[in-house]
Amino acid sequence: MTEDREVKQMQRAKYARIGLFVLVDICIVAASCLAPLILRFGIFTIDMQYYDLVIKWLPIDIPIAIAVIAFFKLYNRVWTYVSIEDMIDCLKASVVIEAIYMAYKMLLGIPMMRSFYPFNWMILFLFLACSRVSVRLLRRLRNRHNKIEETRRLMLIGGGSAGSMLLKELKGGRGTLEPVCIIDDNVAKKGKLIHGVPIVGTRNDIIDVVDRYRIDDIIIAIPSASPTEIRDILKICQETHCKVKILPAIASTLTAGLGQTVRDVNYEDLLGRDAVVIANPELEEFVRGKTVMVTGGGGTIGSELCRQIVANKPGKLLIVDIYENTTYELEMELNRYYPEADKEVLIASVRDYDRLESIFAEYKPEIVYHAAAHKHVPLMEYSPNEAIKNNCKGTLNLCKLADKYGVKRFVLISTDKAVRPTNVMGASKRICEMIVQTYNRRSNTEFVAVRFGNVLGSNGSVIPLFLRQIAAGGPLTLTHRDITRFFMTIPEAVSLVLKAGLMARGGEIFVLDMGEPVKIYDLAVNLIKMKGYVPEKDIKIEIVGLRPGEKLYEELLMDEEGLQDTANSLIHIGKPIELDEEKFLAELDALIAQAEENGADIRPAVKSICPTYQPNSH
Repeated sequence: MTEDREVKQMQRAKYARIGLFVLVDICIVAASCLAPLILRFGIFTIDMQYYDLVIKWLPIDIPIAIAVIAFFKLYNRVWTYVSIEDMIDCLKASVVIEAIYMAYKMLLGIPMMRSFYPFNWMILFLFLACSRVSVRLLRRLRNRHNKIEETRRLMLIGGGSAGSMLLKELKGGRGTLEPVCIIDDNVAKKGKLIHGVPIVGTRNDIIDVVDRYRIDDIIIAIPSASPTEIRDILKICQETHCKVKILPAIASTLTAGLGQTVRDVNYEDLLGRDAVVIANPELEEFVRGKTVMVTGGGGTIGSELCRQIVANKPGKLLIVDIYENTTYELEMELNRYYPEADKEVLIASVRDYDRLESIFAEYKPEIVYHAAAHKHVPLMEYSPNEAIKNNCKGTLNLCKLADKYGVKRFVLISTDKAVRPTNVMGASKRICEMIVQTYNRRSNTEFVAVRFGNVLGSNGSVIPLFLRQIAAGGPLTLTHRDITRFFMTIPEAVSLVLKAGLMARGGEIFVLDMGEPVKIYDLAVNLIKMKGYVPEKDIKIEIVGLRPGEKLYEELLMDEEGLQDTANSLIHIGKPIELDEEKFLAELDALIAQAEENGADIRPAVKSICPTYQPNSH
């Protein structure tokens, strides 16, 4: 009901605005018909013969003019953003109106003076144009009156077409941003004006210009810029106190409303390299007609896997997860965008072998992506048995069933924390890799693992935490000033997983070349600056000490694994490590049994089965 009332109010406001313009245009038509007589004879000496003719035919002239104006859609425009194209349409309308006037009056033999028609046309066009432009001028004056104290001074980086359109919108709108200068790397543009705003220098002048013009906000309006170029500009902007926003690449396809697309700087913009996009042209052929299962389908990685898989038309997509809330949201999203796709949402725990077997027996999946896991390092240090039960037992259950029901390919989602783990979570994921490699040797199913670093923006990751802490006014809590991590975006991680499914021959641990690790302290400082604050002054950074099981540095490969290149220069393979499979499986069963008993300390058993595990002191 509230929405209906709002719609009706909007409609009433629209009709009232159109009605006001019609009244104004009636006055304009009357004035434009009388003005030629005043110009020709003078206001007090008008020839009454012509005056009577004008008054007599006004009831005809007015409807003709209103109809033509409506035909050119001059009542359906947002005149706050009046443009040259709008003025041209006003000109066209006035020409058509005058042509109709001349035609019908000559046909009817109405004796008007010869100068009437050109004067009538010029005055009609002038009044039509001025009445429309006045809307923008009145809005500008009102905004200037309302923005005495709340105005923020804006620097625009980018003097191209997108920047020009954004400037035009900002100067004509109600916002609190006042554009005062432009930065553009084309030195030939320096000193020129765009919509009255001067171009004052190149990116090398940003810091000086910010101080000289007392800039509060910066918008980077270069939609065509590469991620590397954006990152380089951001590095310069970080040296200022300004809040920085970006006009994204999608804005290059828009012609209006650019202000609504301007967004805050996000963590992908701060990534230390260009985003890696791994093309999967064979994916549609790989999944076509097949039943694909994704465990942990409601999680960060699992949900993105589901999106990319369903877009490539599998025979059936099975979304398996124990947490119903995010899984339900994913189901609603996929139903909205892929209503024709055959998909099934199944609430199940990977710990429950019987439940899993009922799923395998009924649906007989041919490809399995195993993303279900406990991943939070400190929480698993306090509840280590749960890490073993969910990660190790869950993976073992799925591997047994994949082998039993003839799954063609099984892909385990692993982590860089499995390399020389210092925490139970990492050790449990290393054991999962060992399970996958063991089953690959004794099964027709092709078992592989994909190992990558931290995912930007995933649930529970550091960057969303930092953003929440900044929004709350700080402080940002950092475990160690020198701590580093590898980062990748969610699409990157999922692209690698899908690529692994295509490249797999069985037994591999796929490792992505993730570039250089990112220093978390530097990331925190950059996020604070990008939000327009001064680190340690506006927002404090507190060093709280390493959490249980946390490393200073993450690794992606163990020395003994070696490294093998693939056809893709960004993807490498860790060679399988030899192990006593029978001994390993026996110790694994014992470890799971001990975890099921919820004993006090399972770490010695974890260390026994995973020799590279070096637990931190607690």
